[in-house]
Amino acid sequence: MSSSQFSSESGQYDDTEIVTIYDEEGRSLSCYVENEIEYDGKAYVLLMPIDLAIVILTEEINDDEDEEYEETVMVEDSDEIEAIFDDAKAVLGELNLYLKRTGFILTAHGELPPLEENNIISLEIEEHASEIEPEELQFLASFYSFEQKYNICTPLTPILFVGERKSFGKIEIFQSEEEELSFILEELLFDEDYDDN
Repeated sequence: MSSSQFSSESGQYDDTEIVTIYDEEGRSLSCYVENEIEYDGKAYVLLMPIDLAIVILTEEINDDEDEEYEETVMVEDSDEIEAIFDDAKAVLGELNLYLKRTGFILTAHGELPPLEENNIISLEIEEHASEIEPEELQFLASFYSFEQKYNICTPLTPILFVGERKSFGKIEIFQSEEEELSFILEELLFDEDYDDN
């Protein structure tokens, strides 16, 4: 199972454990420990970021044989995110949301505006070649940068991470979709003790 290992720091908030994990570039992400299980002699944790997950969308022109069409895509390239970050931060600031360049994902601190039906975006995300899953997002704001339009959204479904507790306070975050990870995630989500955590 492919994974990446990161340091973590632990704390407590209203009886909910908080850990801070770091990506390969040293950026931090603070998460609540939503659940923990023992499986095959190892301790696995379900983590949810404390702050709002932020997704930036844009349109790309794709060529399909003789036809050109626009496709909505998530901005994931690190250089592109760096280039538009200040513009995105300024636009969200007008909504009293503070955009942060955190590990793994972009996040924002603050209170979301009320959810309205016309602000829900349904996006098809291609996870695997044979599987396309729709993702519902709440539209927050749009802006132009380098003559390109970008939309800032937050997922309506929480972003979750699965990690394994290691020695010396380290948590190994899994970044694959192998069968074993799917089983562990299912156990973490539906464990009978989950509602008590």
